[in-house]
Amino acid sequence: MFSLGAEGYALRARQELIRTLLLEFIPTFRFPDKKVGSTYIMEKPLVLYIFLFHWHFLNALFTVEAPQSLYIVEHGNNVTMECTFPVNGKLKFRDLSVSWEKNDEEKKQVYALLNGEEDFKSQHSDFKGRIKLLKEDLHLGQSLLQITGVKLRDAGVYHCVIGYGGADYKTINLKVTAPYRTITQGVVSTGENKWKLTCQSEGYPQAEVIWQNGEYEDLTDKANTSFETGSDQLYRVTSTLTIKSRIDEIFYCIFWNKELQENTSAILHIEDAGDGLMWPESRRFTGAILIVTAFFGSALLFMLCIRIAGEHMDNRTRAACSSIAKLSKDKDTHDCRDTSFEEEELKCKKIEKT
Repeated sequence: MFSLGAEGYALRARQELIRTLLLEFIPTFRFPDKKVGSTYIMEKPLVLYIFLFHWHFLNALFTVEAPQSLYIVEHGNNVTMECTFPVNGKLKFRDLSVSWEKNDEEKKQVYALLNGEEDFKSQHSDFKGRIKLLKEDLHLGQSLLQITGVKLRDAGVYHCVIGYGGADYKTINLKVTAPYRTITQGVVSTGENKWKLTCQSEGYPQAEVIWQNGEYEDLTDKANTSFETGSDQLYRVTSTLTIKSRIDEIFYCIFWNKELQENTSAILHIEDAGDGLMWPESRRFTGAILIVTAFFGSALLFMLCIRIAGEHMDNRTRAACSSIAKLSKDKDTHDCRDTSFEEEELKCKKIEKT
């Protein structure tokens, strides 16, 4: 049913309503076939008139509305789009069908509820695992579609189609923005009073990067800016400015998003370069040497401690053995020795052999 699109679905629902009305009204005014006269001829238009009156009346009662026709959401956030429909009493889920479609070059099924039952078989892969219809609000006549982790490709035109006795739909637009919120910056020393300043950020669409010094003079022509796109369609823009400068100067890099009329800037301070995200090359080399030296120094100290402890243990063992040997020469002492004493004497003899 929903593969017909919003217009097709509404037409199909109206055709079903016409069929229902015909079956309901025409038998009421059915006359014997044999009766052919002015009464039959006069009352046949009356049947049609009554049917058309009820058709326009019922069709006018069921209207889908969109409280908001445009939603603007930032990339990665969640959005809930809404359309409303008349319930007129207690909602009968078995009579309700809801469809949300994305009207691109190809129609994409976002969500479908057929006769009160969710149907994910025809859901487009772009929306798998990110779509939820807030069913607890349907009895209020609200069809609330929630999209989590909004992506750039989610932007476009959506149709909210409702079938409940009658059928209607509304069009809703979704716009996705991706401002250049966070700027990663780095300051690297490349020589005496020479510096490489770098700014990098992600957003959409591609931004222009403007460089200025502390006096707000434009240095953009001296910068090298490049970009690449990822699977999420975001632009990763990297801009590098190589410049000769003294200590304690500041520079600005500005990401200008023309479409959103929005800019994001970062301040790079030459004095803070050593504490920045990128160390100067000389400091990085010195840091590596210090780390290696500390590691080997710790290893040597550990081995020395083990060796001293071993020598101390050997000296104590030899002194003990000397005392045992002296006692073994004394007959009176020999007579008093127990089994444990003899075992210690044997251990000492083995140590002396080694």
